[in-house]
Amino acid sequence: MDAEQPNSPAGQPHLVSLVLQSKKALQHGEALCSKASALSSASAQTAVDVMSLDAKVQWIKNAVVEQLKMAAQVAKIIQTKRTQLEMVAQGWDTLRTQRTDALDTILETLGSQVVPPDFHTTPSSDVSPFGLPQDSDEENDSGGPSADPRPGTSPTDTLRNVSRYTKPRVNGVQKDRSSWKTLRDFVDERAIEDMLDRVDSDRNALDTLFARTSDQPEYLMASIGAIEDDMPAQTSLPLFDNIFTAQEDAKGNMAAHLESLAGHYDQMTAILHDHEAGEQFSEEDIQEMNRDTEELPAILSELEQNVKAIEDTHEQLLTAKRAAEQHTETLRRTLDDLDELGGIMTDMLEQQEAVENESTEHLNLLHDHLVTIEDLHHRYTSYEYAYNMLLLELARRRRYREDAERLVKSMISQLDTMAEEELQLREEFKAAHGQYLPDDVCLYVQNAPTRWTVVPQDEEQVEVLAELESDLLERARSRIRRAEGGGLQVNGSQSL
Repeated sequence: MDAEQPNSPAGQPHLVSLVLQSKKALQHGEALCSKASALSSASAQTAVDVMSLDAKVQWIKNAVVEQLKMAAQVAKIIQTKRTQLEMVAQGWDTLRTQRTDALDTILETLGSQVVPPDFHTTPSSDVSPFGLPQDSDEENDSGGPSADPRPGTSPTDTLRNVSRYTKPRVNGVQKDRSSWKTLRDFVDERAIEDMLDRVDSDRNALDTLFARTSDQPEYLMASIGAIEDDMPAQTSLPLFDNIFTAQEDAKGNMAAHLESLAGHYDQMTAILHDHEAGEQFSEEDIQEMNRDTEELPAILSELEQNVKAIEDTHEQLLTAKRAAEQHTETLRRTLDDLDELGGIMTDMLEQQEAVENESTEHLNLLHDHLVTIEDLHHRYTSYEYAYNMLLLELARRRRYREDAERLVKSMISQLDTMAEEELQLREEFKAAHGQYLPDDVCLYVQNAPTRWTVVPQDEEQVEVLAELESDLLERARSRIRRAEGGGLQVNGSQSL
């Protein structure tokens, strides 16, 4: 009875079920193949989009890289210009150090050279040899030289009064020089300090000027680094050949499976028609039909796997496209940042140019200060030289005065001797012949010989010179020799 079941009416529904299963499988397979075909077509378009977007990304990235190179070059140019300005300023600093050190040295040298009190408290004038007005009240109260009377006009009186202006000495050297002024005391150091303060102030102003662009190179490099960090990383494109080869392989497999499904469905339809026409099938035929039908899920599973493979490759392309679109969006923001950076660089270059122009003018002012410091150094070097020449000049004048005084003393002595001899001769004449001559004959023969003296011409005052210790003169000669050996040139306008 079981052997007859396929031929029984009960077997017909079973055969119809097999046909329906075959039809469903064929429809499902067709749907999967249609989906695979659509995915394959979409993959082709997506691949085109990916390549187009990648080309756009690469073009933008290359343009950004070039712009960043230009920005880096601008930063380098600004830094180079700043370095050049700073080197010029450092060169000025070196010159200032040399000039101020030289000025300090000459001032210290002036501070080591004492000035005899007679030089600035001389009673011969209300103004010292250094051009400083004297405080007559202070000198009179302290019993200074101005309280002494001026020497007379007689040579002997002059010689007697020379000792009034000579301080007590021990072995030819003044007892105490600790209270003596030095050459530096006659220097207006307050004016020098004010001048040096102005120099420092102007130098600090130059640093302030430099500070206006000090952070520009660093800011540009930081901005460049930030833009570089924000740029999308280099990504590799999907292997299009492999993807499309895999899709074609999958589509080929699916076509074969779909053809198998269609053949199975046609076979089952034909069997159903034959069965309806009264053909009977054996048990073996029925089992073979069942076996073929049972293989349909496996075929559909393979179709789905093929579709899944196509979907996976399509998803790779979609992922690449989304990444490229994201890169494009990122680069669009990068381009905006570059535009902003370009404006900033333009402002920086203009500001740097302004700083350069102002710095050049400021450096010219600073070099004028160096000229002033150098002039001061030369002035005080000339001052020291002139003072030492003054000591030697005073020594020469003292020798001249002493020679003149010795000559005057000699002349006075000779005139006194001649007068005494003449008086003696006249007395002898009077004794020998006077008694024989009437008193009213040649009355002037009774006159005494004329007495002579030597006085300054036109009642001029006798010159008073300060006493100079020998060690001061020796030091002056030594300094003069060193100055002349060093090539010091002093003209009349620079000396005192």
